[in-house]
Amino acid sequence: MAASVQSAEIELPRTIAWSAYDVGSAGYNQAVAIGNALKNAYGINLRVLPGKNDISRNLVLREGKVQFSATGVGGAYLAQEGVFEFGVRSWGPQPIRALLLNKADQSLSVAAAGDVGIKTIADLKGKRVAWVIGSPSLNQNITALLAFSGLTWDDVEKVEFGGYGASWEGILNNQADVAFTSSVAGHLYKLAASPRGLVHPIVPHDDEEGWKRLRAHAPFFVPVMATEGADMSKDKPVETAAYPYPILIAYADQKDDMVYNMTKAMVEAFDAYKDGAPGASGWALDRQVFDWVVPWHDGAIRYFKEIGVWTPAHQAHNDALLKRQQVLAEAWESLTKRNIGDDQAFAKAWMKARADALGKAGMEVVVTDW
Repeated sequence: MAASVQSAEIELPRTIAWSAYDVGSAGYNQAVAIGNALKNAYGINLRVLPGKNDISRNLVLREGKVQFSATGVGGAYLAQEGVFEFGVRSWGPQPIRALLLNKADQSLSVAAAGDVGIKTIADLKGKRVAWVIGSPSLNQNITALLAFSGLTWDDVEKVEFGGYGASWEGILNNQADVAFTSSVAGHLYKLAASPRGLVHPIVPHDDEEGWKRLRAHAPFFVPVMATEGADMSKDKPVETAAYPYPILIAYADQKDDMVYNMTKAMVEAFDAYKDGAPGASGWALDRQVFDWVVPWHDGAIRYFKEIGVWTPAHQAHNDALLKRQQVLAEAWESLTKRNIGDDQAFAKAWMKARADALGKAGMEVVVTDW
């Protein structure tokens, strides 16, 4: 039996494991800062496994090699939906649960090299845009942002990379011009200091039609005046878009007590890590979005109720999200009982079965094909 820690009413194994984005990403850097705080406060060792894409991060979570994942919308929302790389036979809709969200004053949008004349999303037309293989969240987010200005991938030059970090190395090496990122990622500071320079394309908040087009592809985005990150500040805000990132998740079958204590440790150790990495202040309790797009774990809800921040309205919203996951799971189970041998035919059948099931339940389909 693994050694455990009982300190300040926190009961967790002596070693906890998370998966996160690549070394140098905002998620990885924040996980390291959180690990230092947990070590100092509770004697808990946080082991962080970097993964180059959503599949690799969720695979170790699904297999139980880590208890939690500090992920993006791909590992959380798209995995829940069973779309893109999660829409294949080996995955399908996943029973994702949230523990805590990071809603910092950062941009989560496309950033670009400063030497190609990009100022707005519309200026991406004809530019070299990074497509990260195996990362549906990054690619779908760019799809949504392109749609903001009525563009598609056909309007840009797609440049494929094997991982998130590789895409930014590609921009530094002039192999691409644009990629999706967090404004606090270490790669952006490198780009800002490089001969190419850095620019954050504007996503105007008053463009209502643009936002409708964006959210039709990615309902998790919100307008933000970003002030934290490379080449931005409170005196130099950027009008852009974002969503909670990282998102600390577990699977539904993770033990309630484990999730309760992990959530509690994150909240109560906040002051010790909030300044430990760029964007870490977004984990604050008052930044939580309890009515977001994935349901919360029962263990986290138990803690939120205990401290008086969970409301009946939050519970109703959570119940609706759980119902959505149930509809998706039943549609997937029914489909997998059919003898569909060809992978492409299976993917097409799932697209239809998924859309039909959600439509029948009166729920938005959002992602219709991939």
